[in-house]
Amino acid sequence: MRPVSAVLFDFAGTLLVPEPREEWVAAVCPSLSPVEVTDLALRLEQAGRSGGPEPVEIPPWLADDYRQRDLSTARHRELYEGLIEPVVGADLARRLYERGIAPEGWTPYPDAELVLRTLHDQGVPVAVVSNVGFDLPAVFAGHGLSLLIKSFVLSTDVGVMKPAAAMFAAACEALGVEPADALMVGDNFRADGGAVELGMRTLLLPYTGPGVDHGLDAVLRLV
Repeated sequence: MRPVSAVLFDFAGTLLVPEPREEWVAAVCPSLSPVEVTDLALRLEQAGRSGGPEPVEIPPWLADDYRQRDLSTARHRELYEGLIEPVVGADLARRLYERGIAPEGWTPYPDAELVLRTLHDQGVPVAVVSNVGFDLPAVFAGHGLSLLIKSFVLSTDVGVMKPAAAMFAAACEALGVEPADALMVGDNFRADGGAVELGMRTLLLPYTGPGVDHGLDAVLRLV
């Protein structure tokens, strides 16, 4: 097999994970009791939280925004604020959304920095390839990780979303490598498996919660 000379990473659920829903709500609503926080956090997650599970029900007037949420930062904001506004009102919906796209709203997996730094020190270029509708480089910068990433290839910039092959092709071009020489690392075959169409080796690591190693050391054994 040809050696791996570059690595592409998915973002959410691969390198970083959203903060627990209760911590998200408590940070924005400090006056609520723990019981109130738990109840509100569950209702908000069911309504639709940026970075969280799929909403239980999507209102018809937001269905188109939901399908294309990661192609526009404005559409992303409009969608997620619109989903939770009926639960908490417009002002609180805005503040909760802002928390969810800020560095504080995301937690790197404990093994993410070590793996990214090792690749960087070994001269292996890294790209983050993500369907995302907000300022992802700012999130990485907030955790001191941005200098370890050579390129951010985002759906809002490319104009398509994974699993479209154009996303992975753009990342390989940004890193100056052929797809056959790169490794794609993600957590969802439905999206990240699109790299296979280009003949790219693909490693899928099932989703894990915050605070535990994600198994990213497997990347170093493949490089």
